[in-house]
Amino acid sequence: MVYRFTIISDEVDNFVRVIKIDSDATFYDFHKAILDACNYKDDQMTSFFICEDDWEKKEEVTLEEMDRASDVDTYVMKDTPLSDLVEDEKQKLIYVFDPLTDRCLFIELSEIIPGKNLDKAVCSRKEGNAPEQSVNFDEVMEKTMSNSMLNEDLDEDLYGDKDFNDDDLDLEGFDISDGDPYSDSNY
Repeated sequence: MVYRFTIISDEVDNFVRVIKIDSDATFYDFHKAILDACNYKDDQMTSFFICEDDWEKKEEVTLEEMDRASDVDTYVMKDTPLSDLVEDEKQKLIYVFDPLTDRCLFIELSEIIPGKNLDKAVCSRKEGNAPEQSVNFDEVMEKTMSNSMLNEDLDEDLYGDKDFNDDDLDLEGFDISDGDPYSDSNY
């Protein structure tokens, strides 16, 4: 059986990759196919996540064995066939290719082709440039910090001066009654 996966990015609008791969291939084989299709180096601690329909992460498939609590199932790419965790069309996966900044590609199993086999994964559609494989972490942090500073200035403009004084509020224009605020006379 052959799986046809469609891969997109939230960073690059016109980026699309379609990869066909045998369902018995491992997640490591799929990882290598994605690296080839995107011209990425194999130098990051990547992971796949099996997702719910709303992209909420469930099981993780890691490149290397990680020390985890014994009550948590762990999956390693080289040891896990795709068919063990991916069974239904429209199944969603996330491929984290830059773990330092948690950047990822969004993957959907767009078609299951029964009665066919592939010896090697094939990239059958390649549109647009892939997002940069890694970004300068210091630049990302600097940009994040400058955006938070901008938001502080924006908040001050929207909500007024930080030196607000409660005594400046004129309560005469408000109908503030004593008693139960939920009584029938208040409605």
